[in-house]
Amino acid sequence: MIKMDVVPSEILVRYNVKMEKEMSPEQMAAELYPKGDLIRPIAEAIFEGEEDDVVEGLKKAIDAGKDPVALIDDALMVGMGVVTKLYDDGVIFLPNVMMSADAMLDGIEYCKAQSDVPVVPKGKIVCHVAEGDVHDIGKTIVSALLRANGYEVVDLGRDVPVDEVIEAVKKEKPMMVTGTALMTTTMYAFKAVNDKLMEAGINIPFQCGGGAVNQDFVSSFELGVYGEEAADGPKMADSIAAGADLGKLKEQFHKH
Repeated sequence: MIKMDVVPSEILVRYNVKMEKEMSPEQMAAELYPKGDLIRPIAEAIFEGEEDDVVEGLKKAIDAGKDPVALIDDALMVGMGVVTKLYDDGVIFLPNVMMSADAMLDGIEYCKAQSDVPVVPKGKIVCHVAEGDVHDIGKTIVSALLRANGYEVVDLGRDVPVDEVIEAVKKEKPMMVTGTALMTTTMYAFKAVNDKLMEAGINIPFQCGGGAVNQDFVSSFELGVYGEEAADGPKMADSIAAGADLGKLKEQFHKH
């Protein structure tokens, strides 16, 4: 038997292994919150998913002279940005994101009600679940995140016929279409949507995702852009709003 004349902590020091105390999600969020006694409580309430606290924080900020519309970007979006960052890093999960998105939407509606200036959406997006597929949790999450990030969403629901998607796009003239599919038997409806959009001369990005879908499949049709995570929805929309074309989106979101 080999005699151990050093304790484990000494071994760690000897081999330069640094053990850091793990931080909780709340502690990590605290390092990302904005400064300011009026703005920070709103961001905290967004992270915690507390709708009442969000509205209370907004009321205090407005009473102190803050512009309601400006608070959407300066407080609500910032708070949601903390949530998105920690979700992307794998620190928090979709239920947390959904609670925060709901709180964010309540805050946006409150700000709209307190302002005489109409809030202009960043853009319009049509969302749907593939024809034949009734699993709508992915679409619901994508829609919520898009709304929480300032986009107007036309939610067509689940099991949406291909022709209904095309008609909605013609009517609404969105910047992007999203589709989700959980069943492999239904994802081929996306190719039909793609082809009919192109036949109509509508060459807008078509974000496709869901458990049944992978990048190889989405890359097989011209307008398809693969969204691996629900949070990719608002990221793609932001890129489009900033001027990214279809090629740039594929370059940005497809793994090569």
